[in-house]
Amino acid sequence: MSFPLLTATAALPAVGAIATAAVPAARRTAAKWLALLVSLATLALAVTVLVRFDPDGSRYQLTESRAWIAEFGVRYELGVDGIGVALIALTALLMPFIILAGWHDADPLETKSSRWRPTQGFFALILAVEAMVIISFAATDVFLFYIFFEAMLIPMYFLIGGFGDRAHAGSDENASAQRSYAAVKFLLYNLVGGLIMLAAVIGLYVVAGNFSLQEIAEARANGTLDMATSTERWLFLGFFFAFAVKAPLWPLHTWLPNAMGESTAPVAVLITAVVDKVGTFAMLRFCLGLFPEASKWATPVVLVLALISIIYGALLAVGQRDIKRLVAYASISHFGFIILGIFAMTSQGQSGATLYMVNHGISTAALMLVAGFLISRRGSRLIADYGGVQKVAPVLAGTFLIGGLATLSLPGLAPFVSEFLVLVGAFARYPVVGIIATIGIVLAALYTLVLYQRTMTGPVKPEVSAMPDLRVRELVVVAPLIALLIGLGVYPKPLTELVNPAVKHTMSDVQQKDPKPDVEAAK
Repeated sequence: MSFPLLTATAALPAVGAIATAAVPAARRTAAKWLALLVSLATLALAVTVLVRFDPDGSRYQLTESRAWIAEFGVRYELGVDGIGVALIALTALLMPFIILAGWHDADPLETKSSRWRPTQGFFALILAVEAMVIISFAATDVFLFYIFFEAMLIPMYFLIGGFGDRAHAGSDENASAQRSYAAVKFLLYNLVGGLIMLAAVIGLYVVAGNFSLQEIAEARANGTLDMATSTERWLFLGFFFAFAVKAPLWPLHTWLPNAMGESTAPVAVLITAVVDKVGTFAMLRFCLGLFPEASKWATPVVLVLALISIIYGALLAVGQRDIKRLVAYASISHFGFIILGIFAMTSQGQSGATLYMVNHGISTAALMLVAGFLISRRGSRLIADYGGVQKVAPVLAGTFLIGGLATLSLPGLAPFVSEFLVLVGAFARYPVVGIIATIGIVLAALYTLVLYQRTMTGPVKPEVSAMPDLRVRELVVVAPLIALLIGLGVYPKPLTELVNPAVKHTMSDVQQKDPKPDVEAAK
């Protein structure tokens, strides 16, 4: 029996979460270091998964399969393709930076709300989310995936509602009420999506007789799975609705600005750079893999919703006065690009969407974490409360600028490759959709540069005149992310070689081929 590497990668942060929570209350620093060491060890295991994965090998590798609930055909089945490997690596990579960035975010306060800030609980919840996300990216049993897809809502609820942003305008009671509202809204939206998905999961079992992704795909390929067109469409809608809430796709997106705005910056990164990626990943693995005909049937509507997300999110980002809500609406726009790439049904679009998931995670982490450092110094999230920061904290301003330029997909930075491939893939099959989507690029440049201009340039406001530059711990967080943005922007080949074979399998699932260029029209 081979070593269960995927199980170990997910189990380590789960065990680490329990151990961190058990650290005595007076030893907060020990809990922080334990969480950091566990996240680094998990990263080492994720790198091992990456090294052992062969992009040219079988579709699912490092597989594990054990009987679980045999009476209902539920198995503990894990396996990764190139897309899953890339997202597991992203998750494990970001966790040490999230923990370091939030080093003091759960330290007790001398206020009534201090009881909501047990340091051990904060870091234990972060590790618990990591474990659940990793198992979600590796699960090839639909029921197993569903359990962890829903279970991750519990620690996220407490991270949003119990450990909110300290730079909240207004009274402590008002801040607590806003956090509670954001947490409940996050939970309700995602629970509704999950309950609808549960009905679809049960329906899938009734039709297929098991929950195994690979067995269902094989039965479909050899013609032994008899699924009526209407049944497939209803099941697709049940799965897609849950994933669209998680993604988030317009009009199911409204929980995200509240959740990110009221969370600490590291938790906001955890939401949009890690947890939300489960939704777009699942569209590729489950919607297209299990329901290929229904996916093609729904494509026109999904593309329209993706376009609305791109334009709507970017327009609202332009008008934001709150730094964190601006990043949240920008993320809604970016997720629109990801979903556009997935449902363009071209290899360029789906490769670009997968790269976008990874690169958006890195760029949003860089921008949001630097924004968090900025906000913690000034004690305000409002853009109008800043000005001239680059004169007093040039390193902070410079890293903020690079994170912002990555957000607008500047050539030479990693997100550019992703966005370019998505637009090329969309234009190849749906030229009008590709043209409309480019409006999002223009708006991204507008909200990013206006944000930088209003916060970092101009006269130095008295409130920021004594603002310190990035400290060593903060530089350790930001510098590797900036290096990755530049490195993957200049040389994305390792990432593209990892995901392209998996994209080919997905294109085969939906029986689609890339459209041939119209040479005559180009003349």
